[in-house]
Amino acid sequence: MRTSLYTRLVSAATAGAFMLPLAGCGVELPGFGAEDEPSADPEPTVVGEFRGAGSSAQGAAMEAWIAGFREQHPDAAISYDPVGSGDGRETFLAGSTAFGASDVALNDEEMAASGPACDGGNAIDLPVYISPIVVTFNVKGVDQLNMSSDLIARIFTGQITRWDDPAIVTANPTVQLPALEITPVHRSDDSGTTDNFTDYLHATAPEAWPHDPDGLWPLPDGFAAEGTGGVIETVRSTPGAITYADASATADLGQVAIKVGEEYVPYSADAAAAVVDVSPRIENRYEHDLAFVLDRKIDKSFAYPMVLVSYLVVCSRYEDKAEGTFVKEFVEYVASVEGQERAAAAAGSAVISPDLQDWIAEAAKSIYLTQERPEEEAAGQAARQPGGTAGG
Repeated sequence: MRTSLYTRLVSAATAGAFMLPLAGCGVELPGFGAEDEPSADPEPTVVGEFRGAGSSAQGAAMEAWIAGFREQHPDAAISYDPVGSGDGRETFLAGSTAFGASDVALNDEEMAASGPACDGGNAIDLPVYISPIVVTFNVKGVDQLNMSSDLIARIFTGQITRWDDPAIVTANPTVQLPALEITPVHRSDDSGTTDNFTDYLHATAPEAWPHDPDGLWPLPDGFAAEGTGGVIETVRSTPGAITYADASATADLGQVAIKVGEEYVPYSADAAAAVVDVSPRIENRYEHDLAFVLDRKIDKSFAYPMVLVSYLVVCSRYEDKAEGTFVKEFVEYVASVEGQERAAAAAGSAVISPDLQDWIAEAAKSIYLTQERPEEEAAGQAARQPGGTAGG
C-alpha cells in the first residue's frame, strides 16, 4: 500500500467559516433561510503536500505546471526533484512519491513490480512532454553544424577527436573549424535522455554505435556530469566540449542539425511532435497506458527523430484519497491546453495532440480512489486486479 504523503490543512471545524450571508445585497432569494444559505467559497478539493521526482528534462516544464496548478489549487504544496528518470521510476515504485516522471516508459519488469506501490493496481505511463534532444557544443564563433548520426556516434565513441577532422569539414564546407580537441560529455546518472539518445544512434547508425539503448552510458571513457544542468554547465565552461541534452537547456550553445534522409534538419518542437504522430503505441499494455515506440528511422525532412517523449508515471489506484485526488487533477491540468501551452513557453516543448490530451484526460478520470468506494473493498482481492496485461 502506498505511503500517505499529505497533511490536512483545512479541518471540518473550519468549514463553516466559508459560509457568507446574503444580507445587504437588496435581493431576497426564495428557498434560502439563514440556516441553509449557500457557501460562497467551497472547500478546496486538492489539499496537502505532494511529491514527485524524475526526469531533469521535464524540469522547466514541471516548474511551469506546478505554478499554474497552484494558481487553481492554492492549498496544494507540490515539490519536484529532478533526480533523473531512473531514480524517478525507482522512487515512485518504492511508493515514496505521488508521481514519477521519466523519459522512458516503464518496462515489463517495472510494470509487474508496480502493484505494491499502487494499492494492488498498476502503474500507467502518460506522455505529457515531447521535446527534441539536441547535440550541443562549445566552439567559439560557430553556432550551427551539420552532422549525420554516424558522425555523431563516432564523436561520442572517441573515433573522431578534433573539430577540424575531415568528416566534420566535409559536412560543413562553409564553416571555419578550429584545430581544437573535442571533449564529449555524457550523463553520469541513469538518464532517460541518454536512453533516447543511444536509441536514436543504435537505430540509425548501428555500425558506428553497436551498443544497445540504455539509460546508463555504455562506454568507460569520457567526461561525465549529473543531470541536464550538469552536462550543459560542463560544456559551457569547456571550449571544444560537446554533449546531448533536452532542447530547453541549449539556447546559448552551438547546435547540430541532424541528417534526415538527404537533408539536414535543425530541431524544432513541431518536427519532434511529427515523429510521435507517426509512431505506434506499445502493444499489450495495461488499460490507459500510453507508451510509444518512436520511429527513429523516419526519412522525411518534416521530422526530427532525435526526440524524447517524457511521461508522467502514476497509479491506477490510490489508497490515499487526498493523494489520488491530487494526481487526477494534476494529470488533467498538465495535459490541458493551458498546461501544454505553459510548458511550451517555459521549455520550448511541443504541445501534445488533441487526441493525446483526450486520452490522458480519460486515463486521469479512471484513477480509482480506494477510500471513495469502501463497499468494493468487501468484494475481496478480485476487485484489486488490473484491467489488462503488461507487455510490449
